[in-house]
Amino acid sequence: MFSYIARRIGSMIPSLLLASIIVFSFIHLIPGDPAQIMLGDQATPEQVQGLREAMGLDRPLYVQYGRWLSGVVRGDFGTSIFFHQPVLHVILDRAETSVLIAVFSMMLIVLVGVPIGILSAVRYNSRLDQLFSGLSMFFASVPTFWLGLNLMLLFSVMLRWLPTSGFPSILESGEWSNLRYLVLPCITLAAPNSALIIRLTRSSMLDVAKADYVKTARAKGLSEGAVNIRHIFRNSLISVVSALGFTFVALMAGTVVTETVFSLPGIGRLVVESVLRRDYPTIQGIILIIAFLYMVINLLVDLSFALLDPRIRYS
Repeated sequence: MFSYIARRIGSMIPSLLLASIIVFSFIHLIPGDPAQIMLGDQATPEQVQGLREAMGLDRPLYVQYGRWLSGVVRGDFGTSIFFHQPVLHVILDRAETSVLIAVFSMMLIVLVGVPIGILSAVRYNSRLDQLFSGLSMFFASVPTFWLGLNLMLLFSVMLRWLPTSGFPSILESGEWSNLRYLVLPCITLAAPNSALIIRLTRSSMLDVAKADYVKTARAKGLSEGAVNIRHIFRNSLISVVSALGFTFVALMAGTVVTETVFSLPGIGRLVVESVLRRDYPTIQGIILIIAFLYMVINLLVDLSFALLDPRIRYS
């Protein structure tokens, strides 16, 4: 087990290095000059060139990459061109919103998606199964921005139950009641992902239900509940847990639309703003951290397989 974990951690290094090269190269292919954007249209060519030299943008790409990478190895992701602050500080300032949205959305996905998926599989082809299948197909195909806008119209504008936008920081204010600002964004993010987990849980359980050992368990006289819980649900969990792991990373990285619709100060909006401002260090830092997070969660998901199925060995 420990040798497997060590090998997986070791394999992250070349993967992160490759990701950093790809990210750095593609970002610098984006049209536009950060120095020109910072100084505005009224700046003279001399002023723009002076700022480019001050920021090191006049040097060859491989030199810029080497300087940036050596800083990352030391834990220094550089300084934001727009905010004039360390990139890590800028990212941590926006992380609270994105982390809370991802965690609460993930809780909704698990609490809604897995039980309904189990119920659909147990009541296969019944009216209840058809109802859940229809609803899950609907929410899986609905655009996130459309769902968010309609939830905002219903619960914020018409019923006035919840705020429409923004999120005052809980860490700064200490007001846990501010969580009400995240209710609609979390539902918006959780709805389509819950629908996918419902479909996956249902199909996984139906596949396992056809296995010979399940038929043997029923032939031995085990109750239907015991067969469903001990043999079908447990063995179908591997694919569900794997999907949940990828979903969590996707929630962390893919909140751009939701944060834009609800005007939330999160990582997603920071990525969009940084791309528009050509804030290269911030974009590079965010994407590299997300890539690292993706690899860590992927490792944790793989390790959880041994807990779910004792037959799996990491030798």
